[in-house]
Amino acid sequence: METADEFSKIAFLLGDRSRSIMLWHLLDGRAYTPTELSLFANISAQSASNHLSKLVEANIVSVDFQGRHRYYRFASDEVAHAVEVMASLVTVQPAKKKNLEEPSGITYARTCYDHLAGRLAVDITACFIRKGIIKPYTNQYIITNHGTVWLQSLGINSEELRSQKRSIARPCLDWSERKNHLAGALGAAFLQHLLKNDWIRRIRNSREVVITASGRKELERNLSITVR
Repeated sequence: METADEFSKIAFLLGDRSRSIMLWHLLDGRAYTPTELSLFANISAQSASNHLSKLVEANIVSVDFQGRHRYYRFASDEVAHAVEVMASLVTVQPAKKKNLEEPSGITYARTCYDHLAGRLAVDITACFIRKGIIKPYTNQYIITNHGTVWLQSLGINSEELRSQKRSIARPCLDWSERKNHLAGALGAAFLQHLLKNDWIRRIRNSREVVITASGRKELERNLSITVR
């Protein structure tokens, strides 16, 4: 009964429209001030601060102080994962079916907290499995010996990923594709590789990312993925 009561409290917090909108925007992996989050939710900065205080108390978000400024982010990648998975419950209307078949913008490539999401991420994950870089095992992925060598060629150290206090590689249900993309330490490391090497670029004030010309070339060369 105690667990059910605690769950109901979390459900209540997430069910508020303003709080849910702010959490949705935190999925881009950046830290935001109350003022910035208030603009997303179309509420006052003071109201946003009140909402955020409740989320901090529930360990849903955390706050960092830099001088007079406060920056909020998810308390953990598990919380971010839960919020992203909740989005998969959104009913897809028949009129939107074409958009699912021909994804563009945020449904084609976006960030999901600290890893890549959208059609591109689903294709990359499928390619990782097909090429034997990772393999499914219960509710996670295992990096194979071949995968360890392949990742090292990109400058991603599998041993360093295993030393992190988090899941190494796990499936994350993509809300727009209804298929799994790659999350966990490996998902985060691969996103950073894409950004650092300018294979993809963030769009300001959006979770959408765009694939660069060099990114198209390298994804084709390394993973045989044709980016449209």
